[in-house]
Amino acid sequence: MPTIFTKIINGELPGRIVWSDERVAAFLTIAPLTPGHTLVVPRAEVDQWTDLDPDLYAHVMAVSHTIGGALKRAFDAPRIGLIVAGFEVPHAHVHVFPAHDMADFDFGRANSDVPAEDLDAHHQRILAALDR
Repeated sequence: MPTIFTKIINGELPGRIVWSDERVAAFLTIAPLTPGHTLVVPRAEVDQWTDLDPDLYAHVMAVSHTIGGALKRAFDAPRIGLIVAGFEVPHAHVHVFPAHDMADFDFGRANSDVPAEDLDAHHQRILAALDR
């Protein structure tokens, strides 16, 4: 059965996709730690990041690096956080987000009530930063 991430990547569920290639997609989470919080997800449905083929892992990290640079530009963040947690969805993914202090790394503070228009604005800011 496809994961929720596969359904977003394949367009079966709505998503604010900022990156898509033959191996990886990146899209905004609906419960961000900070504005711009993006998930980088391999298309392959592999549960744990340690089970990813090393070449695919390297590509996921290269895309995460590119997304991180765009987030830094788009949100003028002093740091970019990167977390591989893997408990929410059984599909490997990397959390990349603007970080202002260590509290921004606390999933207990994730905001699951962000207005759609704010998420849309964050999406556009990231896309614009990627085009630079």
